[in-house]
Amino acid sequence: MGVSRRFALLLFVAFVSFQLISASDDATILYESFDEPFDGRWIVSKKDEYQGVWKHSKSEGHEDYGLLVSEKARKYAIVKELDKPLSLKDGTVVLQYEVRLQEGLECGGAYLKYLRPQEAGWIAKEFDNDSPYTIMFGPDKCGATNKVHFILKHKNPKSGEYIEHHLKFPPTVPSDKLTHLYTAILKPDNDLQILIDGEEKKKANFLAGDDFEPPLVPAETIPDPDDKKPEDWDEREKIPDPDAKKPEDWDEDAPMEIEDEEAVKPEGWLDDEPEEIDDPEATKPEDWDDEEDGLWEAPKIDNPKCETSPGCGEWKKPTKKNPAYKGKWHAPLIDNPNYKGIWKPKDIPNPNYFELDKPDFEPIAAIGIEIWTMQDGILFDNILISKDEKVAESYRETTWKPKFEVEKEKQKAEEVATGSDGLAGFQKKVFDLLYQIADIPFLEAYKLKILDVIEKGEKQPNLTIGILVSIVVVFLTILFKLIFGGKKKVPKVEPSPTVAAESSGNQESSSSGEKEGEKEEETTEKEQTAAPARRKSRRDN
Repeated sequence: MGVSRRFALLLFVAFVSFQLISASDDATILYESFDEPFDGRWIVSKKDEYQGVWKHSKSEGHEDYGLLVSEKARKYAIVKELDKPLSLKDGTVVLQYEVRLQEGLECGGAYLKYLRPQEAGWIAKEFDNDSPYTIMFGPDKCGATNKVHFILKHKNPKSGEYIEHHLKFPPTVPSDKLTHLYTAILKPDNDLQILIDGEEKKKANFLAGDDFEPPLVPAETIPDPDDKKPEDWDEREKIPDPDAKKPEDWDEDAPMEIEDEEAVKPEGWLDDEPEEIDDPEATKPEDWDDEEDGLWEAPKIDNPKCETSPGCGEWKKPTKKNPAYKGKWHAPLIDNPNYKGIWKPKDIPNPNYFELDKPDFEPIAAIGIEIWTMQDGILFDNILISKDEKVAESYRETTWKPKFEVEKEKQKAEEVATGSDGLAGFQKKVFDLLYQIADIPFLEAYKLKILDVIEKGEKQPNLTIGILVSIVVVFLTILFKLIFGGKKKVPKVEPSPTVAAESSGNQESSSSGEKEGEKEEETTEKEQTAAPARRKSRRDN
């Protein structure tokens, strides 16, 4: 290759590289690495309720710095204004940042707020929970809440009201102490992607009716708030037969059980022996004071003579089911000739309905962190706003991934050293599976109890495989009842004591919405499994 051709090729490569760098610079709206102290670039709120102290701190095990939540049980607020507001209406916009829960997260938020332009006169040091935002994005976990939020505040063009639209069934928060990367990609075709560590966890469409609660586009019709149910509207599908009459031989006062006249006292029954006697081996304590402690009495024990005989004490004839018992008479039900169905108000046009081709996004004018948390050690880093997915991907590969790999290897080494790597890996898979089960739409009514059991399990790192399996069995039992209607008894599995206490509360709550027949069945099971009182008298048998 000649010198001139080689020079031309080098010149072409340099030109292309320059264009790529320029494009990258143009696409990056904001990038905050926190390599330098944040003073002067980020403004800490001066509102009284925000007492939490932000620190410029190294990530544990790295030379890399971040923005640290340094105290427990505090509210925190800090904000950075953009050089100029960013429009979300044209092209792709990527929101990305890293967060590391160095002490774990039992109760607290680690999300970001992307603020819209504030009212005239607003200053950054007044940033608080009431500062209007366009998007709220990031992890939040406390009690029944375990989700990576994505909330869009959208203005209804008819009413002028700003409505919070929550992403339905968002991904859950990773439960470890590693650095994780959260990415939200807003596409020009109205699609939204949520990525965790570069892997897509959720895809939605802003205009789809099933992806946000409430939907961005309101319903065309709504129930008429002024419509009232007519007084003569009959919603009873069945009614007692007015022509039915109680049979003359129907005795409502007959008892359910009667004495068994055919019963005879068992031979060898000890009428004069009590069921319990004073413990002959018991002695009065030396420090017992009759005046202060009262008259001392020996504790009672089961009479040993009763153990070798049919029974002791006064014998009484047992009872049996009364064949004449019929209970209270009720007229049989018949179809209601006046039944009109379940009443509901008529639909009218929704005065706030509007059509929408694209969301009317408010611009992003600032980015803020406004959280309340019971945990310290939350570290924010590498906050990025970009118009190019490739830019976000390059930061993922160069800033997040190397740290994550180091942390992951260290965690693995610690698990191997303690001999818990196999169980820990199994636990993580089980809990990840349970969180996915909790997000199943038709389990929404059980979600609070499910998440409660999961969180209690996560707080016990020494859980055995048997206990974890027992937790899974509880969930499968719930699924079985929901799928098959709860009519058949599920084979009973005895979990360990640790899980039994947790799962019992879960099962009791799950029964609250089921039919009356299921409640009776559950009551029977409780009676069968109830702890007995003292030894049952043989004559009761």
